[in-house]
This record gives sequence, C-alpha cells and structure tokens, in this order.
Amino acid sequence: MKQITQTGTTVENAISAALEKLQATREQVTVNVIQNEKKGFLGFGSKPAEVEVIVNEPEAAPLEKEEAVMETAVAEPEEILEELVEAAPKATNERAIQETKDYIQSIAKGMMIEDLKITHKQSGKQVSFYLESEKVAMLIGKRGNTLNSLQQLAQLVANKYSNQFMMVELDAENYRERRQETLEQLADRMADKAIRTGGRVQFEPMPSYERKVIHQALSRRMDIDTYSEGKDPNRYLVIEPLK
Repeated sequence: MKQITQTGTTVENAISAALEKLQATREQVTVNVIQNEKKGFLGFGSKPAEVEVIVNEPEAAPLEKEEAVMETAVAEPEEILEELVEAAPKATNERAIQETKDYIQSIAKGMMIEDLKITHKQSGKQVSFYLESEKVAMLIGKRGNTLNSLQQLAQLVANKYSNQFMMVELDAENYRERRQETLEQLADRMADKAIRTGGRVQFEPMPSYERKVIHQALSRRMDIDTYSEGKDPNRYLVIEPLK
C-alpha cells in the first residue's frame, strides 16, 4: 500500500503536493486530514496543514476475496456457495466428502499452498478433516479465524452433496485440542479474576463452540455464573461471581 504524509499552506495544497509525488489522481486515493492549517496571530502560532494520502488498492481478484472472507466472519455463505458449487446430480455421503476435499484444496491453491494433504474420519453424521502442510499456519489463521471460516464453508459444501445432514470439523496440527486446553486455562484465570475483583469479567467475541468449551469448563464451579451476550459474530461470554 502506497501512502504519504504531506504538509502545505492549506489542505488542498498539501493534497496536490502528495498527488504529484504519488503520481496519482484524486479519484485513486483516500485522504485523511491530520491537521487543518492555522494562520496564527501576527505571524505567531501558525501551523501548516497536514494530510495523509493513501493510494487505494485495486479491486481484489476472486481468490483474494475468498481469502478475505475466510479471515473474517462469513456474512452470506449460502450465496457464496451458489457461485462456487454446482448442484450435485446425485447426492451421496461419499461424493460430499470428496467434493469437500476438492473445495478445500482449491482454497489452499488460491493461497499458494501446493502441498496440502487431507485425510478424514467419519463417525455417523460427524466428519472430521485433518489438514497437513508446511504452510498449515496460513490455513489456521490468527486464533483459528481462517480455519473456522473455512470449516463453515466446508460444511455447506458437504451438505450440498450429501444425502443426510453432516457435521464437518476441520483440524490442522491438532489445533482444536490445543485451543481447547488454552480456553480451559483462560476460563479458570478469568473466573478467579471475577471472584477476586467481585465484578463481572467479559471475554472477547468468539465462536459458539469456543464459548461452549468455557461454559463446560466452568460448570463445575459453584461460585460463579456464566452467560453469553451480544449477537454473532460479536457474541461474547461473561463471568459473574455469585453473591
């Protein structure tokens, strides 16, 4: 991303100077006014205008858009899949699993991951897919955000082709198990904090299954209460000490 901070006698002069340096037009940039010009009094206290000018990124290619969708919450996954998946001529669980693997592979290739290996294990309606790659951290993302979003899309693909409802779980390098241990430890620390301070303690927003892990981890404690507030994807968990 190209950007520049520029000063000038006026805001417009500063913008013009920045555009000349960036070799860009006004329509190609975003301007943030850091400071308006100040004339001062009798020449004292005057300050130049200062602006930040950022060259807008070109519209993302389809694969870049798809990666961006996975990095954040998926707002309309059904509509996305209408463009990504054709209607299956014959719905079977075997086809659903293969189509899901193919879909995950296509996402990985779009992220320049060429060595992805996918295995699966099925138990009734539950199908777990395990991902292996030298770049698997890219598929996990920060705090599992990419993996969670990919899992949501993978479940929709699976159910597009299956003849019964399927629950899909994606895991990579035992991330789910490690994340559960981290959440359980965090739950105990936050519960102790609530008791120590005598006030409510609020977690950051997290997916429903992670909130469930914390609820279950603290269900044995009789000195606190846990509940969720807000709306997805910003729903969060609260701990309150019992009076």
